Parts: sequence; C-alpha cells; structure tokens
Amino acid sequence: MGLLFLERLEGEGVFRCRRCRVDAASKDAIISRDFYGRTGRAYLFDHVVNICLGPNEDRDLVTGLHTVNDIYCSCCQQILGWRYEKAYEPSQKYKEGKYILERARMVKDG
Repeated sequence: MGLLFLERLEGEGVFRCRRCRVDAASKDAIISRDFYGRTGRAYLFDHVVNICLGPNEDRDLVTGLHTVNDIYCSCCQQILGWRYEKAYEPSQKYKEGKYILERARMVKDG
C-alpha cells in the first residue's frame, strides 16, 4: 500500500469524519441544509475532499430516481454519504455532481 495524501482545509467551519477526524468539507461549500440521509439530517455540498467513490448505483430517493455513488472517508473508509451522478427528473438536475454528507457521520470545527 502506498502513502496516503490528505488535503487540509483552512478556516473555521470545517466538517470532519467523525471516526478519524480527517477534513471532508468546508461550511463555505454548503449548498443546502435541507436534506436527509440514512442517519438523519444531511447537507448538500458542491465540493468535498479526502473521499473515495463507490460504484454507480440507481436509487429511488424521496425526490425520484437518481444514479449515485456512496462516498467513503479516504483515511478510515467510513461511509460519509453519497454523490449524485445523475438525476432523472428535470427539477433535480442541479444535484448532479454534488455531494451529500450525513451530519451524524461528521463533526464540525468552529
């Protein structure tokens, strides 16, 4: 196994993996706080770091059918949420390429 390179986020309001505390996203990257994941409240982000993507999977979510990838912490492999690969409903296209981080799986600095 090779070296693990992690990106560090500066400033206050950094969301980190609850298990290993590696940086995942900045509060400045939040698009919406009105989402729910498997574990409760979740936030929609336009940019996250230090993650690995799982395979594409079609899921029937509350807002319709989407193709998503689960996202995992690149350090400890804890599932953190998912990435929207494709939205089939025209009103949901804004989610494509965006990330859901589940609040219960994160800790926030600041």
